[in-house]
Amino acid sequence: MGTVPPDCPYPGCFFCVMKEGNPSKRRSSVLKFFRELPTQDDDGQVLPISGLWNTAMAHPNDPEFIELGIFECMSSLIWKGLKNRRWLSHDQNIYIPYYAAHIIGSYTMNMEEFAERAIRSGVIPPLVELLRGRLTWVEQRVAVRALGHLATYASTFPAVANHSEVLELSIQLAMGSLEIVYSHFYQFVDRRLSYHCDLLTRGMGGVEMESRKAEEWASQLQCWSLQLINCFAFKPEFIPFVCKPEFLVKLPGMWGGLVNENSPAGIGLLRTICHHKHGRLQVASLPGIIEALCNIARSSDDWQYMAIDCLLWLLKDQNTSHKVIDAAAPVLVDLAEVSSLGDHKRLGESIAEVLQECIQSHVMVRSSISSHTKEQLDELANSRRRTKWEKNMPKEDLHIKQAAALVVKLEGNSLFSSGDIAGAAAKYTEALASCPMKSRKERLVLYSNRAQCHLLMQQPLAAISDATRALCLHSPINRHAKSLWRRAQAYDMLGLAKESLLDAILFINECSQSTDPDLSLWKNKVPDYAERLVKKQMRASWLFREAAIKHGSTNHHGDIGDIYAEEGDDSEWETASESDIENAVGGEAGNNGSWQNDEQEKAEHDKSSKEGQT
Repeated sequence: MGTVPPDCPYPGCFFCVMKEGNPSKRRSSVLKFFRELPTQDDDGQVLPISGLWNTAMAHPNDPEFIELGIFECMSSLIWKGLKNRRWLSHDQNIYIPYYAAHIIGSYTMNMEEFAERAIRSGVIPPLVELLRGRLTWVEQRVAVRALGHLATYASTFPAVANHSEVLELSIQLAMGSLEIVYSHFYQFVDRRLSYHCDLLTRGMGGVEMESRKAEEWASQLQCWSLQLINCFAFKPEFIPFVCKPEFLVKLPGMWGGLVNENSPAGIGLLRTICHHKHGRLQVASLPGIIEALCNIARSSDDWQYMAIDCLLWLLKDQNTSHKVIDAAAPVLVDLAEVSSLGDHKRLGESIAEVLQECIQSHVMVRSSISSHTKEQLDELANSRRRTKWEKNMPKEDLHIKQAAALVVKLEGNSLFSSGDIAGAAAKYTEALASCPMKSRKERLVLYSNRAQCHLLMQQPLAAISDATRALCLHSPINRHAKSLWRRAQAYDMLGLAKESLLDAILFINECSQSTDPDLSLWKNKVPDYAERLVKKQMRASWLFREAAIKHGSTNHHGDIGDIYAEEGDDSEWETASESDIENAVGGEAGNNGSWQNDEQEKAEHDKSSKEGQT
């Protein structure tokens, strides 16, 4: 085993073993350590396990410990904790199953050969027991993480799938994880298990940090459960088990939130489901999911493109297109001028082609489409014809058309400033009809201005449509500050907190970088009205909101405040302009959410005449 330093109280200490200079002796000692550790009952066992956890996190691709039996050791330690509660409660052994499962997950997240070794070492049965909740949600979190990694590889997925309960347990965990963490940890501060608190904060924080980390871990527990389910969803034979309506309808609401934004969560799983014919049939039969996909597709969500993919696949499938076209087509028309989104190049062209194919399909009879959808599709077709036609026009004629559009836009601005919002919207529509299609910046402004009119006329769906079109014309996409703010307000009017929150956050970010004179005052400062909206939507989209309401709690730790608190002036936003220069407010919502009467609106419009529209 090597010579133990005289100041070390533990014969065979792992840390002393690792200091052995002779590679052969060191290897032999580590091998012996892994074999003997599960059979020992000495104090201080958590120390080498936590050291191995750090090593696994820092060097997950290092094969040394894999070859020496670390998986067998960790598996045996988990079983020991599950079967011997006396040992588990002794000293600090309560931490060991958590660290052991975490180590398995870390060493299997990148290397398929490590995952294959882990399977041969028998790690799945003890991990499944942790997944069942045999200990606590903390161990469930690392168990589902490890199983998710093992299920990722083609060679090891069958071993995970052979445990038929894994899929059902994962679905239950995805649906119930937030409530589990809330009721078992977050809700009652004085009942929190000390080892949970230590693991969450590494002993460095108090109640507030524990609560913040609990939200993060709860989100991870849900997202990692969805990742594991996603591995099953890639296999057609498991789609019927995944596509349970009570589970599907909850997927759009499962998102990583602001604490786990790198996970596609529910929308990622929906995208996988929509790859399959049976999955599309199930999704298309649930209008709530289609509506949610439409909202995500017209948002600044990082996973926007996944929702667009789902809608396109549903439209391309002759068995589902007739069920979704009235909801999906108008949304996709709004997105038809997207140049690119992530890895999707020429996405707008793809959208337009799918819509055209859908109409021409022998299955799709025009009489089965609503009049609104027909108008939208006809508008798209007309725009495409205009684009081709204008390519052959002399430049002088295009300049004349652009100048004429500018004159009409200015007339619209004048009407807006005088309080004739409907008249202004009509002028912006007229200007869009004459503005050349390639004049993207000018058309962006027209759509954004018309979106503002729709807001003041209490037409949030029309405002979202126009703001989305403006954002699609901007380069880069979803970065035009005024349109973001207008769409954030429109989503707020519809009670869609997540979509409103994401747009408001991006608006604040763009304000700090904008060269727009209306927004220049807000460089390095968050606009007050935007801050109020963000706070409101953070309350409404709080991760534990549903669980807190279900359990009758009115306590909300952290900075967001009481989820039942009076919102006061948090629902008052500037709408006629994004600057509060001269305190010009174009329309306000009162505490009850209703808009001002006509006299109040007229007064505010007069007050904002110096700012007007863009």
